[in-house]
Amino acid sequence: MTRIDRRALFSTGAAAALLAATGVSLDAAPKAGGTLRLAVPKDGSLDCVARGAMFDTLTEIAPDGTLRGELAQSWHSSDEARIWTFDLRADVMFHDGAPLRPEDVIQALTRLPDLASIETVADHQLRVELTNSTPGLPFTLADDAFCITRDQTIGTGCYRAVHLQEGRNFRGAKIKNHYKAGQAGWLNQIEVIMIPNANVRAEALRDGYVDVAALPAPSGLRERAKYRYHPSERDMALAVADTVGLPRQVSIRAALDDGRIAERWWMT
Repeated sequence: MTRIDRRALFSTGAAAALLAATGVSLDAAPKAGGTLRLAVPKDGSLDCVARGAMFDTLTEIAPDGTLRGELAQSWHSSDEARIWTFDLRADVMFHDGAPLRPEDVIQALTRLPDLASIETVADHQLRVELTNSTPGLPFTLADDAFCITRDQTIGTGCYRAVHLQEGRNFRGAKIKNHYKAGQAGWLNQIEVIMIPNANVRAEALRDGYVDVAALPAPSGLRERAKYRYHPSERDMALAVADTVGLPRQVSIRAALDDGRIAERWWMT
């Protein structure tokens, strides 16, 4: 079996309300700090996790499948769902210190299908007009195709890029005083490495070089009871070390928690 190259790896009532909002049970409260290390195959997972760490969208689909605001605090539409108004958060900064502006959102939304016009109607309010009725627009805007960015690595997410080598690895560091502080982004750092061979990913997890590995089966893992398997050992996508804290709910739409693993998971 191919051996892993070590040098190639990473150089109260209010409390209950908070935990409910973040999808975490009281007996699995998240802890701040630590570094989560993740091994993924060559299937786009690295890019998915990096984007989920660095960038935000107007809306977000929670692990339970419900829709909630992210950069948009609220929204409403005309009766025919053709004209939409979005109220943007006023406390958001990009990783380079620039404040989020409506113009930044407009640039991302120009990729919308059936877009007729988009304009700023107040300091933090946008009006989007479509050519057709689109009741599902807020769900569409949760897709990472509509991430709000300033360039390829500067976003408003919980983590800024410290190192990014396309197709190989990513390291992100936690943003201080982020608008989601206390609700998401528990880790100090997230590290992702792309390892094409499943056996080598299993070896990296088994030998403690990573904390989570995307695996199709637990083969190659000794002492299998040391690990948790998502969604299950029989039908698994991820193997997770016992040093990793998982939210009570993990999105079933995609194995890597819809790419939001960096801001939703933690180290115990």
